Amino acid sequence: MRLLFDARYIRTDHHDGISRYSAELLAATARAVAPDPRVRLAALISDPAQAALIPDGLPTLLGPSVTSPAEVLTGALLSRYAPDVVFSPMQTMGSLGRRHQLILTLHDLIYYEHPQPPGDLPLPVQWGWRAYHKAWWPQRLTLNRADAVATVSQTSKREILTHRLTKRDVRVIANAAPSSGIPEETAVRRLGERGRDLVYMGSFLPYKNVETLLRAMAHLPGYTLHLLSRISPAREAQLRGQIPEGACVVFHRGVGEDEYRELLTTCAALVTASRAEGYGLPLVEAFAQGAPVVCSDLPIFHEVAGDAAGYAPADDDAAFAARVRELTDPDLARERVTAGLRRIRAHTWDDSAGELLDLAWELHQRG
Repeated sequence: MRLLFDARYIRTDHHDGISRYSAELLAATARAVAPDPRVRLAALISDPAQAALIPDGLPTLLGPSVTSPAEVLTGALLSRYAPDVVFSPMQTMGSLGRRHQLILTLHDLIYYEHPQPPGDLPLPVQWGWRAYHKAWWPQRLTLNRADAVATVSQTSKREILTHRLTKRDVRVIANAAPSSGIPEETAVRRLGERGRDLVYMGSFLPYKNVETLLRAMAHLPGYTLHLLSRISPAREAQLRGQIPEGACVVFHRGVGEDEYRELLTTCAALVTASRAEGYGLPLVEAFAQGAPVVCSDLPIFHEVAGDAAGYAPADDDAAFAARVRELTDPDLARERVTAGLRRIRAHTWDDSAGELLDLAWELHQRG
């Protein structure tokens, strides 16, 4: 089986959610097929710089940018390489003229309820984004071009089925933690060394609801909230105007992997008040470093975190503060962090690679 993995969403500066999903799943899939001579895996890239981020020894093909008008012809362009199955970590890959089996991925339905697009997209793409999410039928047309649809959680799968977004088989190829995590004894020991820093990793789109975290700081004297992601000057100014008097909030405007890991090693908790998520990758990243988590009371967060997190209503700043303060109870904190480590070990990227390969083989044999 010739399996082509669409790696064009892997960013060369720093990962966002789709980039990390792509990189981790590709690496795990490469490990899985290495001893199997039946599978020939290759990666589709759109920037030569991405080749450095592809697993060693994996062949690469150069294709159009995912935001290029030429994307509609990607299916036909790939025919010259004769892949048997193509997997894309998004749902927009061009399929016109394809001769291969195609797996498209829909991560979540967030943008139907919260349609503001990411600000780093070109303006024409942002306009198309808003129009695309005004009705369900464009998504149905998009997904029904595939032979199978993947998503990252059982919660997202239920939503896709509820809205009848595709006639195709929907499979979960889940997100996972970047590693199996630190040893439990290390996590428990670190609890006594953790300070009063709170960490937020994520965008500043309205549905991320960072405003609740800012308001919560009025109830948390002595704590510092660290906002780690890149942010536009206008959005930063808007949020700064909502910081309670006397509260300590630090805008990092982007951090590297090492700095992020260090903050997770020493923080009191990772926090998020998001009103919607497709998965919530920062939660499992925190669990891997033994960091406690306080998050909004969403079905997807319960699926990901179970009893390993503290939950609060998304707009209840006082409740968020209370969930943070309760972590000063050493017994509760220990229960949470050890539960978090157990959660991430229950499903790994290697498991997700197995799910992808099982689906790819099914489609290949169906042919």
